[in-house]
Amino acid sequence: MTGKEAGHLDHAAGATAPHAGVAGQAQNPDALEVAPGTKHEQLEGWIPALASEEELRVALEKAFDYRGDVTITRKDGSRIEGYVFDRRTGPTLKDSLVRLYPKNSDEKVSISYADIGALAFTGRDTAAGKSWEAWMKKYAEKKARGEKDLSLYSDPLE
Repeated sequence: MTGKEAGHLDHAAGATAPHAGVAGQAQNPDALEVAPGTKHEQLEGWIPALASEEELRVALEKAFDYRGDVTITRKDGSRIEGYVFDRRTGPTLKDSLVRLYPKNSDEKVSISYADIGALAFTGRDTAAGKSWEAWMKKYAEKKARGEKDLSLYSDPLE
């Protein structure tokens, strides 16, 4: 498809692009669209109550979004600590599973939601305090102190 059907304009006829604004004036891109940033919950150290199926599903969604390790205690009493990298939800707890990298292993472990007895957010949230705003605040403080080595590199995680 070409021409007007594809959204092309006849510039010779004085047609104006939709993004050009009123009477051909350019619009401020910052005013066109405002999307709020993601607000991360403080989950480090949290041990959610898993009394219902819904509470378990919500807690495991939060574990998937968490940027640190969690400890899962299975109903048989065994425990595994690691980073949740995937979850697959099904119609029942038995059909749903969470996948994680154990803390001291390179293997991938799958655990059925139905086998989970407890969940704890035990690892440090590696991204806590690492927002753009926090970085800019540190940068401004260094600049105000007169520091010369103001690089654009991020702080180390550890």
